[in-house]
Amino acid sequence: MNLRDSRVYDTIEEDGKEKRVLNQNETTLAQQKQQAIKDAFAGWVWKDPQRRALLVKKYNELFNSTRPREYDGSHIHFVGMNPEIDLREHQRNAVAHVLYGYNTLLAHEVGAGKSFEMAASAMELKRLGLCQKSLFVVPNHLTEQWASEFLRLYPNAKLLVTSKKDFEPGNRKKFCARIATGDYDAVIIGHSQFEKIPLSAERQERLIQEQMDEIEEAIEEAKAQVGEHFTVKQLEKLRKSLKQKLEKLQGTDRKDDVVTFEQLGVDRLFVDESQAFKNLYLYMKMRNVAGLSTSEAQKSSDMFGKCRYLDEITGGRGVIFATGTPLSNSMTEMYTLMRYLQYNTLQQKGLTHFDAWASTFGETTTAIELAPEGTGYRARTRFAKFFNLPELMAMFKEAADIKTSDQLHLPVPDAKFETVVVKPSEIQQDMVQALSERAAEVHSGSVAPSVDNMLKITSDGRKIGLDQRLMNSALPDDPNSKLNACVNNVLRIWNDTKEQKLTQLIFCDMSTPKGDGSFNVYDDIRTKLLNAGVPEQEIEFIHNADTENKKAELFSKVRSGQVRVLLGSTAKMGAGTNVQTLLVAVHHLDVGWRPSDMTQRNGRIIRQGNQNKQVYVYNYVTESTFDAYLYVRHEVA
Repeated sequence: MNLRDSRVYDTIEEDGKEKRVLNQNETTLAQQKQQAIKDAFAGWVWKDPQRRALLVKKYNELFNSTRPREYDGSHIHFVGMNPEIDLREHQRNAVAHVLYGYNTLLAHEVGAGKSFEMAASAMELKRLGLCQKSLFVVPNHLTEQWASEFLRLYPNAKLLVTSKKDFEPGNRKKFCARIATGDYDAVIIGHSQFEKIPLSAERQERLIQEQMDEIEEAIEEAKAQVGEHFTVKQLEKLRKSLKQKLEKLQGTDRKDDVVTFEQLGVDRLFVDESQAFKNLYLYMKMRNVAGLSTSEAQKSSDMFGKCRYLDEITGGRGVIFATGTPLSNSMTEMYTLMRYLQYNTLQQKGLTHFDAWASTFGETTTAIELAPEGTGYRARTRFAKFFNLPELMAMFKEAADIKTSDQLHLPVPDAKFETVVVKPSEIQQDMVQALSERAAEVHSGSVAPSVDNMLKITSDGRKIGLDQRLMNSALPDDPNSKLNACVNNVLRIWNDTKEQKLTQLIFCDMSTPKGDGSFNVYDDIRTKLLNAGVPEQEIEFIHNADTENKKAELFSKVRSGQVRVLLGSTAKMGAGTNVQTLLVAVHHLDVGWRPSDMTQRNGRIIRQGNQNKQVYVYNYVTESTFDAYLYVRHEVA
């Protein structure tokens, strides 16, 4: 009920010092008793008719009194739009949501046309006098592609598009001045460049002070409830780091010539691939719950501050997020999105603290799952269950415009999914067993974290599952490995589709080419394909396209069938890679860390504009290795 799990510790003496050790048996019994108390409370709370009526009335007033608005954009006339392009119904309705609603999340399926939705929204907002200047924040490698798409939809649009040079220290002030003084329909900049435009020091100080006040309240509350020393200690540590941040900010010499975000004159912010900002600061009472990250990314805190500023000047209408994967791998991401887009709503309903939100809409569940070292199972507690879901979705849909592939019926190819499971070699089996022994030593505390830890073990586990030579390049090439199974499939499809010049993508996030002569998966696949007769010019690595122009040229070659096999990682070949025209197969040599990674990868082929009616998605798995853990993890998430 107070969101904490029960744990029983024994105090032992070691080397003259007292040490607390978790008592597994007593802890299990305590947790069973805790669950029994929760169940009994759930029954008791509804027994008294007066109490029941009071609670139902309060809940309904707070959460069950919202009917999400339906937006219809059929009446909108898009003045200045390319007459050859006709927006689909869901795109018109999304534009209506942006025009008539408050802050908006365009949570549409990968490939649903979110770029056009945002561009059309910005142009209509300006035409109707609802905004003066729109700023588009897009992935760094997509700024030029975004500008091209924008101009394809609105050929006469006046755009300002950033380049790498514009945000070099000597040019940044000049470029920001151009944003502030120019009359543009849209300004397009990259994610990392957006972070380099600071909020005013006064606003930053105010935001940090607000966080400190919230933490102060949480500390007092924890002490009043006789909270565990651990919780209070963590909160005090967080308060100290914020205090240092504030002191650093106050001690910095303030330069009058720095152009701040407030001075740009921006009153609409469009953020593409907004999942990049999901790591917003978070503090909570829950602990040892998988999937609840309290890590803070500076770019997310910066985005939050700018969203709060736009809420002030636009009345909560100034921010539009777009992503095909709004929830990457954690339920806390929904809470984070609501903080960005619906902060005022959370305040009205008393849900600004994560603990309040979590106790209203979520619950932790403990289940047995495969251990990361690939051998055996373990009990794991996750925040992975929603309740009061209709009320949560009604509130979330005030901002979120959600469209899944089932709702959209887009003209995309039928995808046939195939999992290729290979047996591990004897060497791989021995390596996995060694991982299990290393994990046992780490869990027991008998090895220092600087010597070995679970991060190293899981990294080695991924390498072993991919190819044993990644652990030792002198080891033999297993002919039955998943890497060789992938090469065989690629060759078969390459031969079968020679006449049509159909293309394939191979995704692999590990063992990317370094150019130093060391063994890597990319060069190994390339060599095997060349030896089998595939022409050199038909195989390419995304890593070789290190500029926007080179990337555009490479993508053009893939679309025309000149390059028929393209290898890359999720980061470089995921979001924004539009090469689907002749794409017939995607091969996943390894598993992305997050479910959203796999969604983005598959979105390269299951996409509008693919001329094939049937496409193939291959997942390669080495049995009894870390591969299995990652796939189980995706299912849990």
